[in-house]
Amino acid sequence: MGTVILPVALSVVLVGIAAFLLVSMVRSIRHEMRRSGLRKVWRNFGLSLGFAILFFTSWIAQGFAEWHVYVSEQQAHGEPLGIADFITQFSQSTLENWQSEFLQLYSFVVMAALFIHRGSAESKDSDDRMEQKIDKIQEQVEKLASRAT
Repeated sequence: MGTVILPVALSVVLVGIAAFLLVSMVRSIRHEMRRSGLRKVWRNFGLSLGFAILFFTSWIAQGFAEWHVYVSEQQAHGEPLGIADFITQFSQSTLENWQSEFLQLYSFVVMAALFIHRGSAESKDSDDRMEQKIDKIQEQVEKLASRAT
């Protein structure tokens, strides 16, 4: 019983994390599509889409490589193949990779698109702040124009 719970729990965590990030990205893309149509999706979300494609491609490739290593180890020790043991091994190696690489980077990309950190290079100014800046520029131009006449 315990040998089945761990692989299932790890699988739920892995799939849950990937699903949360993917759903967040898709919701953001759908919102943008309602505003400006399909033609701007790749331009506005190319980084997220590119990393999502890289992420899932490498995850699938890791699964094949991990299966090959697992089969070789089991055959070398004369032990039977067990899907629960493979899922545990695959989940462990996936979590190690995600922690240090894709999960951090992909999370940053998606969350930077969803949330604002005012003043950071990654965040755009809000429309209100942009309008205030334009108004100030317009006032300066008008002052300069009135002095010139």
